Amino acid sequence: MLITAVEPRKKSLSALFIEGEFAVNIDTETLIKSGFKAGKDIDDAQLHELIIQSDKRRANEKALYLLERRNHSQKELADKISRVTSREAAEAAAQHMADIGLVNDEEFAKSYTREMFTRKGFSAKRVLYELLKKGIDKEFAQTVVEDFAPDPVEKILEIINKKYSKKLSDEKSRRRSIAALQRLGYRWDDIKAALNQFENED
Repeated sequence: MLITAVEPRKKSLSALFIEGEFAVNIDTETLIKSGFKAGKDIDDAQLHELIIQSDKRRANEKALYLLERRNHSQKELADKISRVTSREAAEAAAQHMADIGLVNDEEFAKSYTREMFTRKGFSAKRVLYELLKKGIDKEFAQTVVEDFAPDPVEKILEIINKKYSKKLSDEKSRRRSIAALQRLGYRWDDIKAALNQFENED
């Protein structure tokens, strides 16, 4: 098969044309290193290997780009990388990042759990759900949540004082505040206890 043209594309990609027809977008640096260019022949096996190497490089580049911005769990990282590469390349890149110590699910789970409790105000149930979504081992996730979970009634009181203290005067606003707390994952019994305590203190 004859490579008839190579055209630059966005995001460091090059379009490969074979026999006058567009074939595939390849990472430009991978293509340069391969030695393939317009006027050269390429067979199916070589094209397949070129695509694999291109995916591998793009996946690793994407992984580093994402990790520069914030920590990720291994599954979360693979999920994001797979938007621009094959799933196989994405999982291999995420595993590589874990192997060289740039991804650590246990450390991620601890820092993420602290953030969800303090910044987001999530309940223990909601934090556990979010950890499992990110691929954290269930048993470890449960242990981390138990270690960091504040008392739910005290946490709800803190949220009420910070965000809803002036929104409990009428029934409509009260219902909206309760619904917001439930979306954070809190049980009605804990919300009710916190509201009673808030009103008694008030």
